Amino acid sequence: MTIVTKRVFAALWLLLATLMGGAATAQSTVWVQIEAQPTLAEAEARARAYSAAFPNTAGFRMRSGWYAIALGPYAASDGNRELAALKRERLIPSDSFIAFPNQFRQQFWPVGANTLNDPAPAAQPEASAEPATELESAAEAVVEATPEPEPVIPDETPAEARRSERALSRDERAELQVALQWEGFYLGAIDAAFGPGTRRSMAEYQSAKGYEPTGVLTTAQRRELVEGYRAEFAALGMAPLADSRAGIEMTAPLGLVAFDHIEPPFVHYAPANDRGVRLLLISQTGDQTTLFGLYDIMQTLTIVPQEGERSRSERSFVLTGQNDDLHSYTYARLDGGAVKGFTLTWKPADAKIMNAVVKEMRESFTPTASILPDSAGSGAQEQRIDLLAGLEIRSPEMSRSGFYVDGSGAVLTTTEVLGQCGRVTLDESYEADIAARDDTLGLALLTPRQPLAPQAHARFAPSTPRLKSEVAVAGYSYEEVLGLPTVTFGTLADLRGLGGEAGMQRLELSTLPGDAGGPVLDQSGAVLGMLLARSQDGSRQLPDNVQFAIDVPSIADFLTTAGLDATPSSAATALAPEDLTTLAEGMTVLVSCWE
Repeated sequence: MTIVTKRVFAALWLLLATLMGGAATAQSTVWVQIEAQPTLAEAEARARAYSAAFPNTAGFRMRSGWYAIALGPYAASDGNRELAALKRERLIPSDSFIAFPNQFRQQFWPVGANTLNDPAPAAQPEASAEPATELESAAEAVVEATPEPEPVIPDETPAEARRSERALSRDERAELQVALQWEGFYLGAIDAAFGPGTRRSMAEYQSAKGYEPTGVLTTAQRRELVEGYRAEFAALGMAPLADSRAGIEMTAPLGLVAFDHIEPPFVHYAPANDRGVRLLLISQTGDQTTLFGLYDIMQTLTIVPQEGERSRSERSFVLTGQNDDLHSYTYARLDGGAVKGFTLTWKPADAKIMNAVVKEMRESFTPTASILPDSAGSGAQEQRIDLLAGLEIRSPEMSRSGFYVDGSGAVLTTTEVLGQCGRVTLDESYEADIAARDDTLGLALLTPRQPLAPQAHARFAPSTPRLKSEVAVAGYSYEEVLGLPTVTFGTLADLRGLGGEAGMQRLELSTLPGDAGGPVLDQSGAVLGMLLARSQDGSRQLPDNVQFAIDVPSIADFLTTAGLDATPSSAATALAPEDLTTLAEGMTVLVSCWE
């Protein structure tokens, strides 16, 4: 090649570099791009293959959405020479070319690496035509074998810190903002502009570390901040995840989770270590109704604690949850006839770093064509009524029975169910407040937070019931396991307790703990009393068919004190058993106590 040709070539190269994002002389490093693949899985396979021959193989996602495989980085002055040598020896494809760092985005290979902005090796001089002497070769070997000492970075004055700061690239400035954000000092946008907000966060960081709060980080302080941030994320194993079963690609903490099993619509990733992080990928065919249904269902699971923000739009939703044992984040959206998303759960001690992780997961979340079929998975997982697709459904601490006493949904129940409740629900759907309680009688009055229209409510017997008459108790014998109350028939044995206690009735019938708080009815459907919880006195054991109820006068006094009237019954004829059962089911309600 003549000198003129070389000059023409150099000029053309300079023009090309300018068009691609800046003059070649302004680029400190370059890469040799050897391939581009349309999917992450294909790109990872090719990068793995190239890595066997080239230790400096790297992979990056490009702005176009494709995935580039490149070698480097090289000093800008070495790039063309390396490209030519590799092509000449036919080690790389003939259409390989020089690429600049600003053409690449997130790195996916090697897993967990971030070498995009690493400095390139120093530019190498042209090789001499004369072979090195034996003495020179030995000296070079000694130098190469001796590790370089860790550089000692002296502290700087504010003026020196500002000068060193001006040498930072845009990506380095943005990474400082990200690190400050991760440390909890910066809340603004990641714009690489060091305005008042960034300066204030730098000063706060310096104060927290015991440095002079100048608002300008020294070289040593910048290094400490960024390396601490990188070390935390390196421990997470943040890397691209491409799950072809769910049709989801995103960056995820693969150092903390490992694939476990599939139970549609979820792909389960279990904890890989004692940090206890879990990941669910959500994938199912569906529309907006499916999305909204999933939004409701997810909130019944224990992996979504009840405290936390919830938001739902026409095409997506976000659920956050926090309690003393667990934090979680769920995101799902409609995408081409499918509902796709993810849930990540972690221990509260990891809240700071995991909140940063879910932000990166959300930003990198990319649905692909595949959808998890309903038949996916082995079907060998445990099946229980309190599990949904392998996930535990939130259940109450205790459930008992109650019954409506007016048309707006006020409920009379037993104080046994209240315990140390964080909240009380009616039929597991409606939250209620305690309007009144009498622990001596064992009575509690609940009012729903929204008006209800029950099918029936109690009408109380206006006179003393007849001994040995037939009675029925309605209640949720099996608590929340069955969706309807059961009706148990028996006999009114006495109008007092075993010790002659007034205000009580003794019944001959067999009930279960869940029936406590349910109404006791005569054959006409009038309410004779409320079933009390069995005494927990371990010194004596009563027969199973001996039960007790609080009578109507005691109930009426309690309701009057609470501001309600006990509506009297005017029924005079006995009802058929099936009609009595229908009436009892309409007025009886499941009362649940939740943490």
